[in-house]
Amino acid sequence: MNLNQVTVPSMDIEKSIKFYEKIGLRIIVKAIPHYARFECPNGDATFSIHNVEKLPEGEGVYVYFETQNIDEEVTRLRKNGIHFDLLPTDQLWLWREARLKDPDGNQLILYFAGDNRKNPPWRVD
Repeated sequence: MNLNQVTVPSMDIEKSIKFYEKIGLRIIVKAIPHYARFECPNGDATFSIHNVEKLPEGEGVYVYFETQNIDEEVTRLRKNGIHFDLLPTDQLWLWREARLKDPDGNQLILYFAGDNRKNPPWRVD
């Protein structure tokens, strides 16, 4: 089994498309006003947004995008007007993370974990 895509809710697909293109995803399906799908710049995973009439309550969705050059990527995105809630920070779980929200409040985490992504010291055998 392999993960194909993650889909997040959006109240405004067109606004979300602009945001996700700005952070570096490439649109491959544009079915306005209901749905859009993107390719990630690296790997085979895709990411999509679908129109909803009401956003989920509470903390909602967390989506992690991995990048080896997290500090440079965050600098580039900030220069392009993207706001971060947390700048690149080394975490206790051995990942370096930066956090931001999309236009609908979905939590996005840009991170780099290296080998700790799948093989942390506390991995269960």
